[in-house]
Order: sequence, then C-alpha cells, then structure tokens
Amino acid sequence: MSKINDIIQSHQSAVAALKSDKKLLSDLELAADYIIKSIKKGGSLYLCGNGGSAADAQHIACELSGRFLRERRPLPAEALHTNSSFMTSVANDYSFEEVYSRAIEAYGKPGDVLIGLSTSGNSINVVNALKKARSLSMSTIGFTGQHKGDMVQCCDIILHCPSSETPRIQEMHILIGHILCELVELAFVD
Repeated sequence: MSKINDIIQSHQSAVAALKSDKKLLSDLELAADYIIKSIKKGGSLYLCGNGGSAADAQHIACELSGRFLRERRPLPAEALHTNSSFMTSVANDYSFEEVYSRAIEAYGKPGDVLIGLSTSGNSINVVNALKKARSLSMSTIGFTGQHKGDMVQCCDIILHCPSSETPRIQEMHILIGHILCELVELAFVD
C-alpha cells in the first residue's frame, strides 16, 4: 500500500507543478489556438512519437477525428505511425530516423500543425519530423519532459512537463492532450 501511495503522490505532485506553471498553461492555450486556426483554414493536425508516446499521439488524434466530449464534425487529425507498411518500408529503405520526416514531407502542407511527443525531447525521428515540418511552414508543437531536449530547437511551442520521470511525463502528456482536445473541440461545436 505504501508504494501505491508514493506513486499516487508523485502523480499529484506532477499535476500540481503543471497547474502552477503559468507559462506552460499559457503555451497550452496558444497550442490550442494554433490547431484551431489551422483546421478552420483547411489544415490538418499530425502527431508522432515512439512507444508510449506513439500511443498517446494516436489517442489524441482519435479524440479529435472521432469524438471527444461533444457532438461536432470530425476534425482532420492523424497519428503518423498508423500506416505500418509505410513505416516499415521507410525504416528499411532509408532509416527509422526518417520515418516521420518522410511522412510529413508526403502529407504536410503550409499551415498544418505537427505535434511531436518525446519524454526525453531527444527522439531523433521526432526531432527530424519537427525540422521537416518547419521547413514546410507548418506550426510545430513539442510535448516533452522537464529537460526539453533537442526538440526545443525546432518547436514553435514546447509543452514540457515539470518532471524527469518517464511515467509522470506520460501521464501529464495525456492530461495536456485531453485539455487540448477539449479546447479545440469547443471551437467546433455548433
């Protein structure tokens, strides 16, 4: 029971730190605004990550392209790893470091938004995708941890969770993702 309470307390401490970070909360509102403006102008939201971050990317994409809390039109949001044939062919023919940047090159257009998720901020394939997105005049948003990593150099907005523990970072990423989904969804409810 003691270990469980410690884990819950660690989670609550991360939430409290997130809640008190005024810059992060302001950047979260700005990120929602970027996504809303892009979609209203015919743009799309793309997301990418590895492992648990890929699962979070897919989770956020489905909340927007499907339904989150309210009835509204489906929104163009896609996790870039869902086409396994594309992923494996690019990884085989080029490298795993290029899977997401190739997808952005194929699908991204000026005015679109890319969210890259990496708990360390150093996932090379995510960083490469963010760089490619910037070169295409897309907006770039990074979800990362306390140390931000290399992503800070290629993101218009960096949403860094105030923790260095991977499980707490991932928990905050999905909380931030859900907040983004709700803010974006509210802009499209009739």
